[in-house]
Amino acid sequence: MSTFILLHGAWHGGWAWQRVTPLLRAAGHQVHAPTLTGVSDRAHLLSPQVGLSTHIQDVVSLIEAYDARDVVLVGHSYAGQVVTGVADRVGERLAKRIHLDAFVGDDGEAAIDLLPTTIAGHYRESVAGPGFGWLIPVRKLSVLGVTEQADLDWLSPRLTPHPWLTYTEPLRLTGKGEQVPAAFIECVDWMRVFTPHAERAAARGWPVHEIATGHEAMVTAPEELAALLQRVAAE
Repeated sequence: MSTFILLHGAWHGGWAWQRVTPLLRAAGHQVHAPTLTGVSDRAHLLSPQVGLSTHIQDVVSLIEAYDARDVVLVGHSYAGQVVTGVADRVGERLAKRIHLDAFVGDDGEAAIDLLPTTIAGHYRESVAGPGFGWLIPVRKLSVLGVTEQADLDWLSPRLTPHPWLTYTEPLRLTGKGEQVPAAFIECVDWMRVFTPHAERAAARGWPVHEIATGHEAMVTAPEELAALLQRVAAE
């Protein structure tokens, strides 16, 4: 059995995994789904100083506090950056890292520079306007491939603005994380923003899997995702 640590993407919180965690636990796995600093139930800690390094430290501290080992670290979307940073810091504690429709960044790369130019432009405009220069306002769920009204009703009230520094602060890596086995899962039933990252993963020799749903797979296809995560973890 594995210890899964599931990391949410921008605007979300650990609650986003509520449909997946019971399935993994029912199969006998240990599961943690923390909320990163400054969003959701930790929005009271939000400030312009909350950056990528803050979120990396969140997860490193969790792993060390629980003395967790042989961890399967899963990062969705933005949290691919966090996974990469954590693997570089405590790679010896990880059995595998899984990037779920997520950034695959290198040393010196910031998340905003890993987005398609047009989308990055939309982010910058929204930050400069309603984001007061330091927040990323919540994106429309429709552009993320969420179509069911029940899912929209569940997600929408829970999303919170995301700290901009997490997207502009670059990764600082030593190369230690490259020793951790990695895999990529691409969500293919939406605009497929992360296809370049799936291609980057494949070029590095990572197994690349597909799941036929929108970007919010943990919400729109929890059973399929839980099964796939277990299969990938066991490979």
